[in-house]
Amino acid sequence: MIKEWRVKPPEKMSRQTDAFQELIQLMELEALEVNMFRGVSRDIGTERVFGGQILAQALLAASHTVEGRSAHSLHGYFLRAGDHKAPVVYNVEHTREGRSFCSRRVSAIQHGRPIFTLGASFQVEEEGLEHQFDMPEVAGPEDVQPLHQLPGDEFEHLPENMQRWLDRFGPFEFRPVRGADPDDCSPQPPYKDIWFKLHGDLKGNPGLNRALLAYVSDFHLVGTATLPHGISWTQGNLMLASLDHAMWFHREFSLDDWLLYSCDSPSAQGGRGLARGMIYDRRGRLVASTAQEGVVRVRKKKS
Repeated sequence: MIKEWRVKPPEKMSRQTDAFQELIQLMELEALEVNMFRGVSRDIGTERVFGGQILAQALLAASHTVEGRSAHSLHGYFLRAGDHKAPVVYNVEHTREGRSFCSRRVSAIQHGRPIFTLGASFQVEEEGLEHQFDMPEVAGPEDVQPLHQLPGDEFEHLPENMQRWLDRFGPFEFRPVRGADPDDCSPQPPYKDIWFKLHGDLKGNPGLNRALLAYVSDFHLVGTATLPHGISWTQGNLMLASLDHAMWFHREFSLDDWLLYSCDSPSAQGGRGLARGMIYDRRGRLVASTAQEGVVRVRKKKS
């Protein structure tokens, strides 16, 4: 394995510990050759590989070829649905080697065909001008309830793997402030705020921190585009699929403390929806930004 992550698992419930360790193992890439890595896939109950997994593994593959610099941005395109029963091979191309910046292009391949491409840029740490948007004024994580499960009958019909990753014993805990309740299908403004944190300690692993932030940033983002239309993935007739994903890392952060994901959707049209996100720490520091466009289609129900 290219790296053995030194991480501290949660001391609470064994289900949280298992989910955390599974996630860490998912991030361990095998070096096949120079600039070539292989990652395993996980079935979380969806029909295809979770986009956040491919995003995080591709960023780690690129990071393993870089010394003395940290990722500051990434831009990825999802080309084909991934097969969660097969491993993924990541080919890394060195596209720039500068004094302050370097860049990498990564191709994720399954069954001989690319399923995802990533461009990532890395920078030597330096000081500079600073400003940021203020964090929205929302209730703190202690003042809101965890993302509750679906009604019993609906939840039980989900695949077991998806149940485990959606409930509060998963590797991440989500606490929605507004716009993230899957049961609420009333039309709402295209805004969403949700607190989240990882059940585990990643201190001393900034590269893994960034990769897992990329992983979790694929949750809840493009779904913001459905809010004005009163539809939800729980209804069974909604198709959501990521087309691309962009991310910028602004400041250092820790995933084992609460972060606020503030999302909006400026437009939906032509079977596509656009969503943007800003991620803040508890102190109100803007630590990362995201943008994503995805397929948003409502299937006609069979009569």
